[in-house]
Amino acid sequence: MARVLPILATQSIILCLAIVSSTAENPNHEFARTVNKKQMGLKREKLSHFRIYWHDILAGPNPSGVQVVPPQNASLTAFGLVRMIDNPLTAGPDLSTKFVGRAQGFYASASQQELGLLMAMNFAFTEGKYNGSTITVLGRNAVFTKVREMPVIGGSGLFRFARGYVEATTAKLDLKTGDATVEYNCYVLHY
Repeated sequence: MARVLPILATQSIILCLAIVSSTAENPNHEFARTVNKKQMGLKREKLSHFRIYWHDILAGPNPSGVQVVPPQNASLTAFGLVRMIDNPLTAGPDLSTKFVGRAQGFYASASQQELGLLMAMNFAFTEGKYNGSTITVLGRNAVFTKVREMPVIGGSGLFRFARGYVEATTAKLDLKTGDATVEYNCYVLHY
């Protein structure tokens, strides 16, 4: 018993010092604090531009876009339709060109007046230095407008703290099958 008391006393002192130390770092017990960018390895912000082609394949034996919620009425805009996507991203307009990643997420027909989609997707890159990095696009896509702009709201990997925008332009559209190829010009500010 005599040996246990000094050990308990030592452990108590260490615990008290740890509590005092952590309280000194955050005396008000706040849940948020300002962080130095350099301590997180963030250096200079840069602007990157890249062009990719998004292939929405609805027909055939292995579609990359699958309807998960049908429209609730016979509207011309398919209002209410929701489609999950795992679309190939390529460096050129043909599906046979270099594969650079996947667009994963969903789009939904969110307009009763025109074909206007709510797009929510991650561009998950698999090529070169961007392998494993993503950018997140969330916005409105008025499908029959020549160039549509949507915001980049974040990212991961090399695109941490990303912000910017994408411009989408339809390269090919098959009205019979619904298959589409869309050129995305991405302008992304990141560290």
